[in-house]
Amino acid sequence: MTETDDKTASVTRRRALALGAGGAAATALAAPAVAQSGQATIEWKMVTSWPKDLPGPGITAQRIADNIALMSGGRLRIRLFAAGELVPALEVFDAVSSGTAQMGHSASFFWQGKLPAAVFFTAVPFGLLPLEHITWIEQGGGQELWDELYGPFGVNALMAGNTGVQMGGWFKNEIMSLEDLKGLKIRMPGLGGEVMRRLGATPVSLPPAELFGALQSGLIDATEFLGPWSDTAMGFHEVAKLYYAPGFHEPNGTGEALFNSVAFEGLPDDLKAIVRDVCRAENARSLAESEWMNSGYLRALQNKHGVEVKIFPDDVLQALRTTSEDVTRSVAEIDEISERIVKSFLRARNRLSQWSSLSTRLYLDSRDG
Repeated sequence: MTETDDKTASVTRRRALALGAGGAAATALAAPAVAQSGQATIEWKMVTSWPKDLPGPGITAQRIADNIALMSGGRLRIRLFAAGELVPALEVFDAVSSGTAQMGHSASFFWQGKLPAAVFFTAVPFGLLPLEHITWIEQGGGQELWDELYGPFGVNALMAGNTGVQMGGWFKNEIMSLEDLKGLKIRMPGLGGEVMRRLGATPVSLPPAELFGALQSGLIDATEFLGPWSDTAMGFHEVAKLYYAPGFHEPNGTGEALFNSVAFEGLPDDLKAIVRDVCRAENARSLAESEWMNSGYLRALQNKHGVEVKIFPDDVLQALRTTSEDVTRSVAEIDEISERIVKSFLRARNRLSQWSSLSTRLYLDSRDG
């Protein structure tokens, strides 16, 4: 890592997991305190699913709040509440829907129990890469389907951050074959967890702030989270030394900004535009940031912390791929809106795959030998 990386990474695991009411909210309120002359100040609450200042999504959520205040000249000020400060991490959607908070920042696969097709707006196993996912949302009809899915709950959503391609997870014991998945207790949300279940593992649902303790205590044998930057802040390398790739379950890491529909529609048009543009800008910025930081932190995990990067065996990857296809397509059987989302997603994957292979895979193979 460079000196810049070290400074950016000054957040320790303890700070990342702290849930006190101080820093992040204070930063948001430190934005322009006086609205433009003659303009009323609107104050919102934002609840998130992340520990305070967590590298990646925690930082993204705070930047969104800060930049909305800055670009609006203080007319729209957002106070951020990290996971557990106002509502638990996995209740962000309900809090925004009910109006407890006007805004949230999370990942759509956390709502799989309520809305099974929501997972397609973060990531699905062997699905779209980050740029492909952005393309589907913005060009392939994904945003309209997202609006339709959340609409009955009084919630709007926008892409608002991306942590990029994920790693496959932290494991205490080596995965040598499919047999090693049987009985494995692993935290893996979204459709990836169902894939693991069908292959004999036991997926466990836990919010981010509880993962380190669960892995340390043996409550779980393995956990996935994000990439090397965020994972280092969480401290997983302290209790597990095997770091698996590829992140078959999350080839993309789209975060979502959630808005209470009444609150959002009540904004003047210029503030709506500011909110949309801030989210879009953060989507690009966070993806670039994650790529840069992950590359540095991967080297640090290996060279400084003795982490061994492992690749899932071929037979495991083949089983994961085949099972993932079945699990993904099964969502279409749930209801009519789910069927349309799955079909749209798969059409986008099919359309983009040839170009991605020619423009990206072939180039990388040629560049890197």
